[in-house]
Amino acid sequence: METNNYNWNATIFFETLTARNRLAVDKGFKFCRVSGMEGFQEALASMQNAKAFVCVNEVSQGYTSLDNSPHTRRVKTIFLAMRHKLDDMKARQNCFDTLRELFRQFMSVLIKEKTKLEEHCIELDRRITFHEIDEYFFSGCACAYFSVAVDVYTDLRYDKHEWIEQC
Repeated sequence: METNNYNWNATIFFETLTARNRLAVDKGFKFCRVSGMEGFQEALASMQNAKAFVCVNEVSQGYTSLDNSPHTRRVKTIFLAMRHKLDDMKARQNCFDTLRELFRQFMSVLIKEKTKLEEHCIELDRRITFHEIDEYFFSGCACAYFSVAVDVYTDLRYDKHEWIEQC
């Protein structure tokens, strides 16, 4: 059975945005892939020379819907972080201002991408929330994150050739 499933690679999308965005380049944002919050902290700790990061969590959360239009939802989390001088609240606020602006600029491209994806029955959730991490979970670093949920058509037709015995 030929598969009609399409996918969207959020990691490559945000890696490309990071490399092509003037603000990200001017502020020295480095792209990296992480696996959850622990991986994010490891990435920051290992990159002492970089001062700003865009990190995409390689692990997806999601579900498969068995309704009339079967689809699979995948959720990718994108972390943004900027280092600042310890105990300098003005520098921290400036970092958060930069993170908010970078998020806005990324969304301006994502809205265009949404239209292209719909041609392949891929739906981006219209609501993308931005969260600032108000605690110092990593000293001297302003951090924020957002998640992108993507619904992709999933071909769930039964194919007897995929099975050793009939189900």
